[in-house]
Amino acid sequence: MPVAALTIDTSNAVQILLLVGGLSLVPAMLFCVTGFSRILIVLGFIRTAMGTQNTPPNQVLVGIALFLTFFVMYPTFTAIDHQAWVPLEKHQISTSVAITRAEQPLRQFMFKQTDNDELALFVNLAHIPTPQTEGEVPTYVLIPSFIMSEMKTAFEIGFLVFLPFLIIDLIVSSTLMSMGMIMLPPTFISLPFKILLFVLVNGWDLIARALVASFRT
Repeated sequence: MPVAALTIDTSNAVQILLLVGGLSLVPAMLFCVTGFSRILIVLGFIRTAMGTQNTPPNQVLVGIALFLTFFVMYPTFTAIDHQAWVPLEKHQISTSVAITRAEQPLRQFMFKQTDNDELALFVNLAHIPTPQTEGEVPTYVLIPSFIMSEMKTAFEIGFLVFLPFLIIDLIVSSTLMSMGMIMLPPTFISLPFKILLFVLVNGWDLIARALVASFRT
């Protein structure tokens, strides 16, 4: 009898451990199937291009990225709520059916943001027949394709973000060289001009507008 009780307790402990571990992975999984990665990477590019070191701090950038993600993903989350969560809460469907229904709006969102080249790459790597419709694409193939497309788009936006700040750095460096002020760090002089430019053009509004508009609807 004690052996059986010990076996049951061990089994419960393992289940609890797996449940806690799974819950800790949920945020990471959600970030990988939403626009969070793209937004956060672009915000990181902005901070690096301006050369402001840790300003804004990481917590602020993550907070901005999180709420912009909620804004972008609101139609998708609303569809999941109506199609899966509400019927499940009313006991009209089972948990497995709710998961299947919740998956569909996320797949539609990911398909809109995923480039065909990345999708073809992972279809080839998975060694599966070429899908003829979106429904034939497995989710385990769609998610990495979506992530790579997000990385590509984020770096394209980051390149465009860097250009105006790079021009300021070049102008300041050339001016200091012509004046013989070689020992003065160019970044020390260019930083105020970068901040001034960003403020004058209302940079945060432009970045938010560009990020939201970059998601295909």
